[in-house]
Amino acid sequence: MADLQDERPDEGHVPVGPASVGAEDTPAATPAGSLDRAAALLGVHPVADGCNTLVWTLRQSPYHDIDTPDSGVDTDIPRLRAGGVGAQFWSLMPPREAAAADQVVSDTLEQIDVALALMRRYPDGLCLALSADDLADARNRGRIASFLGPVPGRTLIDSLGALRAFHALGVRILAPAGAPWAQQGLTAFGHEVVREANRLSILLDLAGCPPLAACQLAGASKAPVIISNTAAEALNPFPGNATDEVLLALRAANGLAMVTFDTARTGDSLHAVADHVEHVRAVAGPHGVGLGAAFGTEPGRPRPAGLTDPSGYPRLIAELIDRGWSEADLALLTWGNAQRVIRDAEFTARAAQHRRASPA
Repeated sequence: MADLQDERPDEGHVPVGPASVGAEDTPAATPAGSLDRAAALLGVHPVADGCNTLVWTLRQSPYHDIDTPDSGVDTDIPRLRAGGVGAQFWSLMPPREAAAADQVVSDTLEQIDVALALMRRYPDGLCLALSADDLADARNRGRIASFLGPVPGRTLIDSLGALRAFHALGVRILAPAGAPWAQQGLTAFGHEVVREANRLSILLDLAGCPPLAACQLAGASKAPVIISNTAAEALNPFPGNATDEVLLALRAANGLAMVTFDTARTGDSLHAVADHVEHVRAVAGPHGVGLGAAFGTEPGRPRPAGLTDPSGYPRLIAELIDRGWSEADLALLTWGNAQRVIRDAEFTARAAQHRRASPA
């Protein structure tokens, strides 16, 4: 915790919370003191959000300008800052209906190109991040650290070359869901993918994986795995929500489950989302819970009341404060756990490269 508390943003860091530009109106039911405390905490321990689909949205509607408040999309830089988001994982997943392998590869490369162009277009707000050090450095310079991924595991067909190419382009997360090598269980090639991802410090994102495959992936990986956006199946048996079995496998693997803000998966209120966060923490442990809202869409997707865009994050933190969460546990939820899994993945990669370089 000490390193998190000492790494404070510079004077150019934009304040967060309900009084910030782009923030949603504060509901009367939320005590002002809790919101003030939430804003103060996020100023030191900002949110590392595990999932945002804005890249795909901008491919379809490139006219959006996210440097200013944009009512045509739920994510822009002012609202990310107002919500205290200090790091964002930008999903590069194309629609699942693109079934042909060559089309998936082409779409993924297009996604990477749009994401990199986004970093170049908004250099004062977004900063490409490749490592945990980049995460902290971007925060200290008042930028939003931007990790590329996940990319779909379906792009890997009997060859690891695509994975290495994605890594060279800056991708740091891979989603096995839907890949033939990780359907109901890991194939021999699937084990090769896991080893190579570990060697490259690419996180495995188990979002959408069947429980059996998710547990096998968590057990096979020497680095922590994540679920970039999910909710608790025990509270809402919606397809894709993490079962307690999967959450326990994540806990054993020092992994991270990041809770989404999606009405269908969590319920239609901030309180329901907080219930999912608390259930994931209870099962996966305080070090195994994070936030992955899955914003980045145009209007129309149902969102829990009070959490309709990234500026609502202080409100969720205030709710958890009112439920008795300590500052230490909140700091893990927002920032510390995401930073840890990235650092642990880098440590695993260095160890694997050292073993490969050592003489037999």
